Amino acid sequence: MDGGHDDASASSPASGWPALVLNADYRPLSYYPLSLWPWQEVIKAVFLDRVDVVQNYDHVVRSPSFEMQLPSVVALKSYVAQDRAPAFTRFNLFLRDSFTCQYCGSGEELTFDHINPRSRGGRTTWENIVTACARCNLMKGGRTPREAGMAIRRPAHRPSMFELQEHGRRFPPNHLHESWLDYLYWDIELEA
Repeated sequence: MDGGHDDASASSPASGWPALVLNADYRPLSYYPLSLWPWQEVIKAVFLDRVDVVQNYDHVVRSPSFEMQLPSVVALKSYVAQDRAPAFTRFNLFLRDSFTCQYCGSGEELTFDHINPRSRGGRTTWENIVTACARCNLMKGGRTPREAGMAIRRPAHRPSMFELQEHGRRFPPNHLHESWLDYLYWDIELEA
């Protein structure tokens, strides 16, 4: 398929035309990372009747026997439950803690810290790990926060997928296509 385009202002190649993927309730599958599919996957999903096209780009792809305007927003026809437990990853830990050190509030040189140090039997769990900047992590060392005189801003806890999605809404990616905006921030108050 060739990527032709009708919009003179668009400068992205066809491979740069992702579609925002909404669940069947018209909410994004994910805010962070944003649920985007490459245009090739979207066309396949359209033909397999797995999605409804909600919005299109002003961009057309062509083959000898086919022409289609590229979708910019699609909604799944079947609802995907979002109640699974989030994976315990460095990224999800940073997202839970809003990409800030839980001791000083800095967003620079982030790592993670065991609240109860591993040298004292502390385990690597949601409830014993917080995001920390390198400076605070070094300052705390092998002590507990109390011994180091450092307060934790928010208790360490196992987040829900809903909580991570809500946190992710505060960190939009660098590029948001205008056709996506109505679906990404649907619960904000509109200006009159």
